[in-house]
Amino acid sequence: MPPESPGRAAWFRKPQVLAGVAALAVAALVTADLAGYHLHSGRQVATGPGVASSTAVTTPAPPAPTAPPARICANQKALSGPVSAPPGAVVVTTSDNLNQVTQAHPEGTTFWLTPGVHRLGTSPFAQVIPKNRDTYVGAPGAILDGARRNRYAFTGYATGVTVKNLTIQNFGPVRTNNDEGVVNHDSGVRWNVLANTIKDNAGAGVMIGDHNVVRGNCLQSNGQYGFNAYSANKVAGITVEGNEITGNNTDDWEKLKGGCGCTGGGKFWEVTGAVVRANWVHDNHSPGLWADTNNTGFVIEGNYLSGNLAEGIIYETSYNAGIRGNTFVRNGLGKGPANHGFPTPALYISESGSDSRVPGVFNQTFEISGNVFTDNWAGVILWENADRFAGSAANTSTGVGTLVNPSVVNAKTCTAATIRDQPYLRDCRWKTQNVRVHDNVFSLSPDKVSPICGFSSGCGFNGLFSNWGTYPTWSPYQKAVVQDAITYHQANRFFNNTYAGPWNFIVHEQGNRVNWAAWQGAPYGQDQDSVVKVLGER
Repeated sequence: MPPESPGRAAWFRKPQVLAGVAALAVAALVTADLAGYHLHSGRQVATGPGVASSTAVTTPAPPAPTAPPARICANQKALSGPVSAPPGAVVVTTSDNLNQVTQAHPEGTTFWLTPGVHRLGTSPFAQVIPKNRDTYVGAPGAILDGARRNRYAFTGYATGVTVKNLTIQNFGPVRTNNDEGVVNHDSGVRWNVLANTIKDNAGAGVMIGDHNVVRGNCLQSNGQYGFNAYSANKVAGITVEGNEITGNNTDDWEKLKGGCGCTGGGKFWEVTGAVVRANWVHDNHSPGLWADTNNTGFVIEGNYLSGNLAEGIIYETSYNAGIRGNTFVRNGLGKGPANHGFPTPALYISESGSDSRVPGVFNQTFEISGNVFTDNWAGVILWENADRFAGSAANTSTGVGTLVNPSVVNAKTCTAATIRDQPYLRDCRWKTQNVRVHDNVFSLSPDKVSPICGFSSGCGFNGLFSNWGTYPTWSPYQKAVVQDAITYHQANRFFNNTYAGPWNFIVHEQGNRVNWAAWQGAPYGQDQDSVVKVLGER
C-alpha cells in the first residue's frame, strides 16, 4: 500500500535570474528509458537507460495548448479497435471466459475480443491473469464488464502485457478497491494500456507499474483515481500521454477516510522518471494530478487542466520536475471558497524542489515556465511546512525519509539525538528550493470565478511562504527558520511573468498577504521584471 499522504487542513498546506523570456535552463539526460520521450523540436530530453550526468542546456518551453489536446472519451474513432481479428489472434466471443481462454494459450498470444459484453463469472476474484507479452485488443463495441461483482479486470505479475481498444467498466462494488486498481492491479512491468475506455470502476481505473505506457485512454468516473502509479518494488520510466482523465473520485475518499490525501484524476507515489504530456485532465472531484512522496525526474508538459474541484497539479515532498507549457483553467473553484486560510492554487508545490544529489531531469532548477493560468482560484503556491520532516510525527508520509542521503539520513536516523548536527540538520527536510516560476501568464477575472473571489477569501494569490515552526519540541526548525529559508535562502524566484487582473501575494509567513509593491520590493524582490496588463490587453 502506498504511504499515507498528509491531510489537507489549511494550516498544513502547505539565485540568479535566468536570462531570456523564451529560454529556460533544464537539467537533462538522467532517468531511465522514458518511453516516447525523444529529441524533437529543439528540446533536450531523456532517451536512454541508466542515469547520466546532469547538464544545463537552454531550450524553449513548449507552447501551452489553447484547447484540450486529448478529446478522447467522445471520440470513438480514437478508441475503436480493428473490425476483424489481427493475423494469428485468438478470437474471444462473448460466450467465452477470457481468463480461461488466456490460460489455454501460451505466453505472447494476441486475443481479439468480439463486439458485445464480455463477463468473467460471478466470483469477486474472477479476473484475467495474463501471461508474459500477452495482448488483448477489442473490436469496436467490445466491452469487458465486471457487473459490480468482479473486483478486478487484469491482475498478476506478467511483463510486457498490452491492453487496448476495450471498454472496461463496472469492476468492484461502489466504495471498494481503496488504493487498488482494476487494470494492471499488481503494477506489472512494461505494460501498455492504449486507447481504452476505463470507466465507472471502484478504486483506480489503472495501476501503473515500472516502465508502463498509458496512452490515448478515456479514464472516466472511477471511484478513487483514473490511475495510480505505485508499486512496492518502485516505479521508473513511465509515460502518461494523450489521455482524457475526467470525473474521477466519484466515491469521495477524502470523506470516507477523513482527509486521506488519497484521491485524484491521477496519483504518483515514489516514481523516478515520468513523462506526463498532452493529457486533458478535467472535472475530477479532487486534484487533477498529484505527485506525492519522493517522486523525481518528472516532465509535465502540454497538458490542459480544467475544472478540477481542487488543485490542478500538486507536487509534494518530491524532487526535480519541469512543469512547462500547460494550461490551467478554473481549477480549485470547488475547494477554494471553503479554504480561506490557505489559497487553493492551480499549481501547488509543497516541500518540493530540485536537488543535484537526487537522480532525474531538472535536478538543477525546478522549472515552472510557459504555463497559462486562467481564472483559477489561485495561481502558483510554493509552500514548505516547517514541522514536516523525516522523523517528525507531522510527517504523515509515515516512515519515509528524504532521497538526498538515504543511506545515512532517513526516517529512523532523524531523531532528537541527531538532528541538530550535520548532515541531519540539512538533509532531514524536504525543501522547496531552486524553483523558478517564469514566463507564465496569470489571468484573473474575479466575476468569472466566484461572487466571493477576492482578497479576503484567498482568491487570486500567488505565494512563497511557510508556517511558524512549533513542533515537535525537539525540532531545530522552530519559529521563523523555515520561513526565512524558503523566502530568502533557497533560490526560489518568480520572474518574467505576465499578470492580468487583481493579483495579490502571500510571502514569508502564512498570514502575510501583500500587494504588488511589497512583493516586488525589499526584502522579497519577486517578479521585479514581470508585467502587469489590463484584462483583455495583448
